[in-house]
Amino acid sequence: MQNRLLTVLISTALALSSNLSFAEQKESSAQSKKDSEKTLPLEELRRFGEVFDRIKKAYVEPVSDSQLIEDAVSGMLIGLDPHSSYLAPSEYSELQIQTSGQFGGVGIEISQEDGIIRVITPIDDTPAMRAGIKPGDLIIKIDGKVIQSIGVEKAIALMRGKVGSEIVLTVVRDGEGSPFDVTLKRDLINVMSVRSRYLDEGIGYVRISQFQHQTARDLNKQLVELQAQKTLTGLVLDLRNNPGGVLRGAVDVTDAFVSSGVIVSTKGRLASSQMSFNATKAMSVKDIPLVVLINGGSASASEIVAGALQDKNRAIIMGTSSFGKGSVQTVLQLTGDRAIKLTTAKYFTPSGRSIQAKGIVPDIEVDQATVTESARSKLLKEKDLDGHLANKEDDLAPRLKSNLLETDFQLHEALSLIKGLVIVRQFNK
Repeated sequence: MQNRLLTVLISTALALSSNLSFAEQKESSAQSKKDSEKTLPLEELRRFGEVFDRIKKAYVEPVSDSQLIEDAVSGMLIGLDPHSSYLAPSEYSELQIQTSGQFGGVGIEISQEDGIIRVITPIDDTPAMRAGIKPGDLIIKIDGKVIQSIGVEKAIALMRGKVGSEIVLTVVRDGEGSPFDVTLKRDLINVMSVRSRYLDEGIGYVRISQFQHQTARDLNKQLVELQAQKTLTGLVLDLRNNPGGVLRGAVDVTDAFVSSGVIVSTKGRLASSQMSFNATKAMSVKDIPLVVLINGGSASASEIVAGALQDKNRAIIMGTSSFGKGSVQTVLQLTGDRAIKLTTAKYFTPSGRSIQAKGIVPDIEVDQATVTESARSKLLKEKDLDGHLANKEDDLAPRLKSNLLETDFQLHEALSLIKGLVIVRQFNK
């Protein structure tokens, strides 16, 4: 039994090594020579075989050999650190979707409500938009399957599929007498990780929700659109609750704001993990005042951007300390549509600091809060008096309609800071 198990373990190891590049195998071989004094842990392998045998014989329900090996491989990676993991086919597929930002689907942003799906909004130029799906619609069935019986997560998976394939959604809409079916043909959906708008006259706002392969391209597009509307005098870059993503995406986003020097470097055991990424001369936006918002949910690639811009004195970092994930994971594909996500390096900001388990400390610390106006601020003014003379220019002056003091105090403070920096810069000209 133990000999057979040892054979399985060796075969699994060979399957993993066969997916490494020739250079990586050569590096691993060199490392093995350095560790030649270490022998194969036969006693531990025997213990593994004993546990395997006991589970097979005594567990309350039958368990297949393949399931036990899968669980063992998963446990081997989980024991390394919180970010290394074994990816089953479904998990590997989901990771590819997240990093690519593309998948076959219908194109709706949703929320869960009492075991059914509510449409937040259909995405522009997608099957859902073209079919007339509206915000507020409730989806109760997918291809005749009741969502409450199959679960929301499975329902979301069912909406994804091969581009060109059809799907039938059963929709409940306010004002309609009864549920009705909508047939859609799945299309390639691009997940937008970058959104932008103007906060005030000349002050732009860009929100990056995660870093994908096309994030830098989307950022450049958004910046071009902002600058086409009016002269951009200041910018708030919002990285709050951004969990990270693709390292290259973070590098290219930083490169949009700087024109020289190292952006980030990585160091690991393999030579392929020793990398340094440098900025190019081209910049997507001129050297205007820049404030970057971060918080405890800003991790990994978000911290690369914030750390680089902070070290280069290119931006003022505002908010609360970031998560502190300073490691790099490499996805190594295995046979059978499986993969492992393995921590292979640590990254360092331009000044050489590691933020692992430390995070990026903001230049200006601002906690999220809700602020209400005091009674003093509500004193009567000329415009409140009956019959006051109107100022026609009031209608022409742009205003920030949303009350950021109540809805987003950190963003309100960032806007105030940007306005001050713009005034100082204009005064010094």
